[in-house]
Amino acid sequence: MNLPLPGTRPRRVAAWALVPLLALTACGPGTGDGTAAAGVPASAAPSQDPVAAVRKVDSVAALLPAEVREAGTLRIGSAIGSPPGAYYPDGPDKAPAGQDIDLADAVAKVLGLKTERQDASFETILPALGSGKYDVGTGNFGVTAERLRTIDFVTYINDGQGFAVREGDTTLGTRVTRLTQLCGLTIGTGAGTTFEATLTAQRDVCAEDGRKPYEVKVYSENAATLTALQQGRIDVIMSTINGLRHQAAQPASRTTFLGEYHRLDVGFAFKKGSPLTRAFRAAVDHLIDDGTYARILAKWGTTASAIDASRINPPEHTPES
Repeated sequence: MNLPLPGTRPRRVAAWALVPLLALTACGPGTGDGTAAAGVPASAAPSQDPVAAVRKVDSVAALLPAEVREAGTLRIGSAIGSPPGAYYPDGPDKAPAGQDIDLADAVAKVLGLKTERQDASFETILPALGSGKYDVGTGNFGVTAERLRTIDFVTYINDGQGFAVREGDTTLGTRVTRLTQLCGLTIGTGAGTTFEATLTAQRDVCAEDGRKPYEVKVYSENAATLTALQQGRIDVIMSTINGLRHQAAQPASRTTFLGEYHRLDVGFAFKKGSPLTRAFRAAVDHLIDDGTYARILAKWGTTASAIDASRINPPEHTPES
């Protein structure tokens, strides 16, 4: 988890409880229409607008490449999934909302840029950055050693990996701390995510322990994952800490959050060598300093994942860190 950096201010963030349904935003898939499984509608977006007061900061905007300043537009590839990250509270024909939406809009305002947001499936965004289709990608992208080979990141939150089960299921106790606890179970997660990568990389741990392997089922939509859990086709969900915590707080989801498994920094994603990273880091730091960042996280109930300063390409957290 992130600790205060030397010379940075301690966080002053007031939390309030937001309990949206289907909060499965991930270092994972951004598909789905923002509606809940089992016929339950998605939750309404909070009414606060902490981004409204944000203004351009000339000293930060000066860090942009000249061609971007002249164009005046930031092309964002945005994975829209579920709250609190990004979802459609009023349906896919209306504007999306969420923590990622607010933070990207606030950064753009600090930089004096307009946003041109293009919805895209999670697994397509990172490759599209390299082709120049987008200037930046958002989708609760976790910073991993594998991704750092081809992608630059500017961090804005500390989230990570966790697990959830059906309400009343005590098979795994109150927390998953090692993957061998999952032996013999079926795990549902998102395609192209850090969760899928973790489960795949460690798929032999059960055999090494002399136990039946776990099975992994991959879903392209968050709603499908929750429906599979509710219907008993999977035993456990692996997704984001913030998403699963929020989901479990909504009674209609009928899930129980099993705690943090592995923390990860989350960041705006760029093609390798992008000249935009310095400006983005300065913009995030400005939002932290002036309190806008705290207000955005409080709005979406993610205060516990706040960082004290943005970083460019930090190393991946190890499970022991």
